[in-house]
Amino acid sequence: MNLAVVILAAGEGTRMKSLLPKVLHKICGKPIISYVLKTVRELNPTKTIVVVGHQSDMVTKSLGEKVEVVVQENQLGTGHAVLAAEQSLNEHEGDILVLSGDSPLIRTRTLLKLIKLRGETGAAAVLTAKLKNPDGYGRIIRRGEEIIGIVEEKDATPDEIKIDEVNSGTYCFAGGELFGSLREATNDNEQGEYYLTDVIGILRSKGKKIVGILAEDESEILGINSRKQQAEADKIMRGRITDRLMDGGVTFIDPGLVFIEPDVVVGKDTIVYPLTFLEGETLIGEGCEIGPSAKLVDTTVGKNVKIQNSIIRESVIEDEANLGPFCSLRKGTRIGRGVKIGTFVEVKKSEIGANAKVPHLSYMGDAVVGENVNIGAGSITCNYDGVKKHKTVIEDDVFIGSDTMLVAPLRIHKGAMTGAGSTIAHDVPAGSLAIERSKQETIENYVKKKLKRSDESKDN
Repeated sequence: MNLAVVILAAGEGTRMKSLLPKVLHKICGKPIISYVLKTVRELNPTKTIVVVGHQSDMVTKSLGEKVEVVVQENQLGTGHAVLAAEQSLNEHEGDILVLSGDSPLIRTRTLLKLIKLRGETGAAAVLTAKLKNPDGYGRIIRRGEEIIGIVEEKDATPDEIKIDEVNSGTYCFAGGELFGSLREATNDNEQGEYYLTDVIGILRSKGKKIVGILAEDESEILGINSRKQQAEADKIMRGRITDRLMDGGVTFIDPGLVFIEPDVVVGKDTIVYPLTFLEGETLIGEGCEIGPSAKLVDTTVGKNVKIQNSIIRESVIEDEANLGPFCSLRKGTRIGRGVKIGTFVEVKKSEIGANAKVPHLSYMGDAVVGENVNIGAGSITCNYDGVKKHKTVIEDDVFIGSDTMLVAPLRIHKGAMTGAGSTIAHDVPAGSLAIERSKQETIENYVKKKLKRSDESKDN
């Protein structure tokens, strides 16, 4: 298929009330235009052109290297925007697909049907939809199966306003038909702009046939021009993601209360509980229980892992680990098979060996913890001296007593123990017990004497 694609992404999006270009606002964690680009790539076009305008440098940086960018210096309408791509397509002889950079919900199969219809029946094909509330959309004027015109809402007559079939802003034109007609368009309208829709009337005046195809799902044509539309698109996209995962064997206790980005992979027989956020390139294995109230970002999780009420970023969690509630795993952490990370535990840039336990109220930073280690409550690695971070190494089978301060750099050798309440600043040999405590001082009858002095003070 000799296909060129033109994506219109020059608009300012004033209704978004934002300094950020409209197409760079996100749904499900990714820029709006990234969804359009992904769909276009699945068509395998010979050329993809993105027309930018408002804050063009910012938009261009987000596009990657596989597209050609042209700039619409002055935003004078959709027709004017497409004309900006003319020079780049002057040797193109195949179809030209034009779509909006702010319509992330359109599907590849819908575009393929549109392209096929154009090839079979006419000079151009238009993607349309029937809406219960068509406000804001251009109306489709038909005569039988043919489209004889598209009227922008602001230019429509009262009778035309009542039409419920609307223009999606997505078109497929036969090569050689588009740019000649665009040069004949005028800006004699309410907005003073050059409309791409005028090409339909121009082609009709030359005896060309224009056809339309209704989108299977009206949500596909949703363009994002406001924060409300952004929220609506985000909800629809999340529904598509959870539907796809449920079809693959994932259970959601309440699909409407989970927030999953499109690149996340979840294995079958995993249960995802409400108020869970799965973001970035997170990969979750089979048979896990995730949530409630868990957030995983760019994290790899093995099989049969349980995670609840926890935040985990850029970490690896091996099979059968049990995390939470209320733990935090930061970038660079690796949790071994069968590890228990408990309540109010933070782990940063550390490796926790198989079957080790960090049950509660502890901090492990820049540490290597061996297998079968037990970290008592309230223990921390003192890894930062104010200038540099230092490593703590805890070898296999070590028992760390509660409230132990491990002052790095430090190595606790295999099978050693530390006494509760100790500050350990020197390496501990294998099999040894390390205790560091100040001498306890007991003052007898202190409380009774203190109360007596208090009563005397009140009498005075």
